[in-house]
Amino acid sequence: MKLLHSTIIGNGQPFVILHGYFGMSDNWKSLGTKFSENFEVHLIDQRNHGRSFHTDDFDYELMVEDLYNYIQHYHLKYTILLGHSMGGKVVMQFAVTYPELVEKLIVADISPRSYKPHHQTILTALNTVNFSLQNTRKKVADVLRIYIKEEGILQFLLKNVYWKTKGKLAYRFNLQSLTEHNSEVGKALPSFTHFDGNTLFLKGENSNYITEDDKPLIEAYFPNSKIVTIKNAGHWLHAENPIQFYEEVINFLT
Repeated sequence: MKLLHSTIIGNGQPFVILHGYFGMSDNWKSLGTKFSENFEVHLIDQRNHGRSFHTDDFDYELMVEDLYNYIQHYHLKYTILLGHSMGGKVVMQFAVTYPELVEKLIVADISPRSYKPHHQTILTALNTVNFSLQNTRKKVADVLRIYIKEEGILQFLLKNVYWKTKGKLAYRFNLQSLTEHNSEVGKALPSFTHFDGNTLFLKGENSNYITEDDKPLIEAYFPNSKIVTIKNAGHWLHAENPIQFYEEVINFLT
């Protein structure tokens, strides 16, 4: 059994945080450190991301089992789960599969519905980089910038570029697997499943990932849920308005 890589900080009730597509646990370092004042925070790298193992296979069932194995390994009880985007899909599916293992659930800017594949530009940009030619971070950035015009997304992706060996850059994520299985990321939560525990959905004010039309669907899957809007924030709501994000999570948990 392969175990997910994580950073564990703080003491108390376990609070597990899962990043989104192309992300890694480091994206949650600042907020994770704040949460660790009250909880034992587990910042996780999901399969094919960060420092976790690479594998050809990639779908939500596998990621749910990865999380299950992690929780069993560390004997976590009454666990709080927080997931952003793809990570939100993982924690939702985990909660409907293993409700007895989840105390409270927090889903950041994603709904249970299916989403059309919409990362093609990013995937094209990432696959255009040839690390034999692009042998400095600036050269990698220059190639990505041809396709990606939003500086925030560009910097987010560049966090995954590291020195694999002396003089040779690489991505931390498994680009081949993520490219082949891109359609998996938008999959809907399985039908006729539900989680009755307390659930908080956090929606970015400027994001269209959770819409008014999603509310009945969210209530069907998560009858004890509420949706809160994070002001002046898009899809990366935890990075764009970390103060309100932190406050809403703490209010929900306490």
